[in-house]
Amino acid sequence: MPQLEVHGAELTYDDEGPREGDGVPLVFIHGWTANRHRWDHQMTHFARTRRVIRLDLRGHGDSGGKGVRTIAELAEDVTALLDHLDVERAVLVGHSMGGMIAQTITLDQPERVERLVLVDSISRMTYSRGRGLLMGASTLVPFKLFVAANIRRAFAPGFPREQVRAYIQASADTPRDVVMPLYGAMRAFDVLDRVGDIRVPTLMVHGYHDIQLPLRQMLRMAKAYPDAVVRIIDAGHELPVEKPAELTTALDRFLACAEK
Repeated sequence: MPQLEVHGAELTYDDEGPREGDGVPLVFIHGWTANRHRWDHQMTHFARTRRVIRLDLRGHGDSGGKGVRTIAELAEDVTALLDHLDVERAVLVGHSMGGMIAQTITLDQPERVERLVLVDSISRMTYSRGRGLLMGASTLVPFKLFVAANIRRAFAPGFPREQVRAYIQASADTPRDVVMPLYGAMRAFDVLDRVGDIRVPTLMVHGYHDIQLPLRQMLRMAKAYPDAVVRIIDAGHELPVEKPAELTTALDRFLACAEK
């Protein structure tokens, strides 16, 4: 389990697959309170033919480090890892908060990004005044209850309850001083007015039943992108674990178009 110290955090990562495989490396970035194992299905599939990298963000999974208050700071961690691994150019795949990180890297260092894949992610969080007040009030409840409520609603109706409980427990194991600042960072994240500058081909894959980051918000983002392909899947917000094979197929097709 390799690790790299970046800005006071020990980042755990996986770097697998042939160095001279198909295309540039794939880099998978997980979301809030998750870990790199969200991408197990994609890792197993793609590492047969190409280099694939994934990491636990600081304070998540097997990585150490304290919380940060901006998405940009997490983007710096990811680019530091890419520097360490001598990856000059990659396909970035980000889920939820990971998609915010991927957009930040693409805007700040466009030369490093071959293609961009956003899974259940958006460029700006928008909600009614009532919803905003509810979200703010939710931070005042006990921590484990706060995490449980957020993770439970991330899954589409009908997803096995025992699996949902396991994901809730794993998320609650993420330290509070990591979880809460990043909750604020996601709410403050806003690059919608800048994404028109993103010129790389982009795939947006979204769960039809996503109520965390609703589909209509993703479609608003898609309109601002110059070169975006949209794929809607019958799932909630946790597409990488709800419909892993369908997500992998969508990625496969998107990458195949690039490499013809």
